[in-house]
Amino acid sequence: MGHGHAHGHHHHGHDHGHDHGHEHPAADGLPAAFDTAVPDEALTPEQQSRRTLLRRAGLLGAGLTAASVLAPAAATPAYAAATGSRKRGGFLWLSGDHHIHTQYSNDGKYRVVDQVRQGARHGLDWLVITDHGNATHAKIGVEKVNPDIRQARAAYEDTLVFQGLEWNIPAAEHGTVFVHPGKNEVAVLKQFETDYDGGVKGATESTPANEALAIAGLKFLAEQVRRRKVKDVLMLANHPARKGIDSPHELRAWRDATSPRHRIAVGMEGAPGHQAGGIAAPLGMGRARGIYDNSPGANSFPGYPPESYRTWGGFDWMTSTVGGLWDSLLAEGKPWWITANSDSHNVYTDTAVRGGPDSDFTANGRHTDPVYGGKIDLTEGDYWPGQYSRTHVGAAGFSYAAVMDGIRAGRVWVDHGQLVSGLDIRVSGGSRWATLGGALHVKKGTKVTLTVDVALAGGPNWAGFVPKLARVDVIQGDVTGTPANKDTFTAPTAKVVKSYEVNKSTGTVRFTYHLGRVDRPLYVRLRGSDGNRSTVGAMGAAVDPAGPAIDVVGDADPWRDLWFYSNPVWVLPS
Repeated sequence: MGHGHAHGHHHHGHDHGHDHGHEHPAADGLPAAFDTAVPDEALTPEQQSRRTLLRRAGLLGAGLTAASVLAPAAATPAYAAATGSRKRGGFLWLSGDHHIHTQYSNDGKYRVVDQVRQGARHGLDWLVITDHGNATHAKIGVEKVNPDIRQARAAYEDTLVFQGLEWNIPAAEHGTVFVHPGKNEVAVLKQFETDYDGGVKGATESTPANEALAIAGLKFLAEQVRRRKVKDVLMLANHPARKGIDSPHELRAWRDATSPRHRIAVGMEGAPGHQAGGIAAPLGMGRARGIYDNSPGANSFPGYPPESYRTWGGFDWMTSTVGGLWDSLLAEGKPWWITANSDSHNVYTDTAVRGGPDSDFTANGRHTDPVYGGKIDLTEGDYWPGQYSRTHVGAAGFSYAAVMDGIRAGRVWVDHGQLVSGLDIRVSGGSRWATLGGALHVKKGTKVTLTVDVALAGGPNWAGFVPKLARVDVIQGDVTGTPANKDTFTAPTAKVVKSYEVNKSTGTVRFTYHLGRVDRPLYVRLRGSDGNRSTVGAMGAAVDPAGPAIDVVGDADPWRDLWFYSNPVWVLPS
């Protein structure tokens, strides 16, 4: 059942009818700050600052070269030297954020260049500008923001800046939609938003007709890629459990709306933005991490329990529940990846305010530039891009296409608060190996081993302390195929099969888990914690003895409860 689908995991990022790898000047190179062949004195001040940051975190080391970074798929594992270098497991790991707002959002404030500058300062390599879909944005904003994005690309050449938008998914929540840069990036996004945005079309109610409009929108995007209007498009579902309106059957329908060759909907936010929202008043907003403080509404899926409307260790319930909705999707043997990002609108402790009383968003498609407000704002719930949440993508090089290919292939892990510096996760057996998002094909009965190298935190995070990883959990589940009921959101075979205590605070640690002689299709994924807050998972201690605890609304300091999650690797015996 799941075999045929899973086979595509190794390949579906690279099977478009054209070469994605060489359309960007730096396609096979590195940003100057990373390239140790470029002397410090040849760098701009911005690049020098970036290099200092990389050095401090121990991320500039041996093996980081502009030579080929793709390891042969069938090679014996050749692990990266334990230096925490950017090049790990044959890929260049690029950190980014796919959910960022600017003054071109009705509820935004910052200029594009402000968000890009902050992302670069906080160590990100790629960003997606995702202003809200609405009638004003569709009419004028999607065009007006583009020159600002192009100027930011020129000013910050070591940062990849994608144009996207935050789609009001018909009948559902929001989603990031972003395109590969090119001459049609604006035209495609504008037509998509005009014809398929739930807010623009008055299609927000949970009806079959509106659900069908969402599928039509995804098919439209796939058609733009097929017709070479744009080189690539991706969609990721944002804050999926926040309001309970992304039903399990809708997630499955988005994933399956287009062929694996042109898969557009590839995953969801495993952890939402707005992570400062839970800091207790009067020093913070006093709401919830992720602003996940909702209750079921008229359009909510009735099967979701009350606790699904909260975050757990800062992560969405769909991701944080072992044996829950995410595992039920993975148990089908089909790709569905998780990410993490800032959803940055208005930043906690910032001093900027929206500029002037003449800020007329409806007329201008943007707010006026921000100005100094004269006080530190403790009532906002956001962080700058890269300040707290990071999505790490294993890319074949430094280019827009390589980032999109890495996301589509599932070579992605996420963390909060810079809990760890790097991960190298692979399963090996029968002289072959596979990494995140991939599938290891072996003969039935082959001995399979999971090897995990974790580069621990290399320096203080943006809150000023060095985080300490306390525990790493291996989660395993069987591939059981497509469920009869498309609203299934449990996976009875998924559970924590092994936990490792981490007893050092610097350098690299290696964990090895033996899966034994594998005789059935399965997957493994990783999770790690600072150990500050844990509880028995929703499915019981036999499934998850020490999972994330539900976040307390009004009192949830995000820096005191840090986790990382990886995407899965499949093992498919035949």
